[in-house]
This record gives sequence, structure tokens and C-alpha cells, in this order.
Amino acid sequence: MTTTAVPGPLAGRKGLIAGIANEHSIAWGCAKAFRALGADLAITYLNDKARPHVEPLAREVDAQLLLPLDLRVDGAVEAVFEQVEADWGQLDFLVHSIAFAPVEDLHGRLTDCSKAGFLQAMDVSCWSFIRMAKLAEPLMKQGGTLVCMSYFGAQMVVDHYNVMGPVKAALECAVRYLAAELGPKGIRVHAVSPGPLATRAASGLTGFDDLLAKAHEKAPISSLLSIEDVGAATAHLATDAARLMTGQTLFVDGGYHIID
Repeated sequence: MTTTAVPGPLAGRKGLIAGIANEHSIAWGCAKAFRALGADLAITYLNDKARPHVEPLAREVDAQLLLPLDLRVDGAVEAVFEQVEADWGQLDFLVHSIAFAPVEDLHGRLTDCSKAGFLQAMDVSCWSFIRMAKLAEPLMKQGGTLVCMSYFGAQMVVDHYNVMGPVKAALECAVRYLAAELGPKGIRVHAVSPGPLATRAASGLTGFDDLLAKAHEKAPISSLLSIEDVGAATAHLATDAARLMTGQTLFVDGGYHIID
């Protein structure tokens, strides 16, 4: 079944969605939402092993480009943007939904984190967004929107989030600086902070089921979150209705972040 775009608030706009691993990915929820609003999409996949899981999803949203992107490979992100420029000559929005930390560092205390593990987590999960912003800037001639994915553990200590807490805190801070620097060019920058979701990335967290149950129990709006909820909120940020919003961390968590 194909998700066909209809005339909508993002009709004619072109965007890159980075981070789809499978149909449970937050990035997939975003891709569906952007396409439903009329956008044309470029989608990335990690490697040849991941491609069979991503390619059918790309077809479902009529993606015009399907490109490999392993952020641990030098030059990979530059190759993606070169292809986007060659095929489109423009970019109107970007969704960065990629995070990584070596499992031994993710599962251990921050106190015990290795230098190599910390730097790799920061490189893939934070610096890559800054690099993408740099590459997107000349393609966003009429302005645009850059969005990355964060988590509540960036602002408060969350059990078992460990090294990703400081990494996501750096990402949220980078969002504010990028928003200040790129705002004069009409480029808006946001972090979206979803509540716990049963994604492949979340499965790497110890005690994730407890996090999910706690969020469901304590959130003012106690409905379980879906990737579609996150996608709809993210896509809204790229519409003209959000043209004066930038530099924010937008929580999509039923209000869980306001509860002690």
C-alpha cells in the first residue's frame, strides 16, 4: 500500500529523513507524516543489510531518493548531500533520527565510560546533526527546518540512560546555537523529545519496560505514544504554521516531563 501525497501544507517541498531502520522507527513515523502533508522525500538506510527492511517503506511513501548512510564512515554524509543537490538542487527540511553508543558504554555507568565510547556516541548522535546542518544550509535557499530527536534523559537523570544523557544534552544545546546562527537565513532548528517508544534503539536500554510503564502511569495524558504521534508533531514544525518557532525542545510525551 502506497502513502500517496495529496496537496497539503508541504506540497512541493523536499526533505531528507535519516534514521529509518524498520517500520517501528520514529523516523518512519516522520516519513509518513511528511508525505501525508505533500512533501517529497529522500530516505537513508544504514547499509546493505538494512536496505531490504527500508526499501519497501521508501516505496510506500514514494521516496524519490534512497541513499546509504553510515555515519561511522568518513564521507558518507557528504555523499548523501551531494546526491540531494544533484537531483533536487534544494532542501526544505531534514529529520535526523540517529543515535548510537557502544553497548558496553551504554550499559555501564557514565563514570566508567570509555573515552572512545563517549566520543563515538557524541560523533554519531550529536556532531553528525551539526555537520548535516552545515551541508543543508546552502540548499535551504528559501529557508527550511532542521529537526533532531532527543529524550528526557538529556535534562533529568533517567535510570540506565547513562552516557546518552550528556550526549543528548549536548544535542539540545547545539539546537539552540544552530537556531541562533541559521535563523537569519530563515532556517529553523528544533529537537523533538518523545516519551518512551518501543523502537529498536530503545531495546538497547536496560529496564526499558519499566520506563515505558512509568511514563504511561504518570503522564497527564496517559495514552501510549506512537511513532505516528511523533511524526505528526515533527511534520508540523516544517509547515508555515510554525514559521516563528525555533530553537526549542518539543516534548511529545503526554506531559510526562512536567511530572515529578
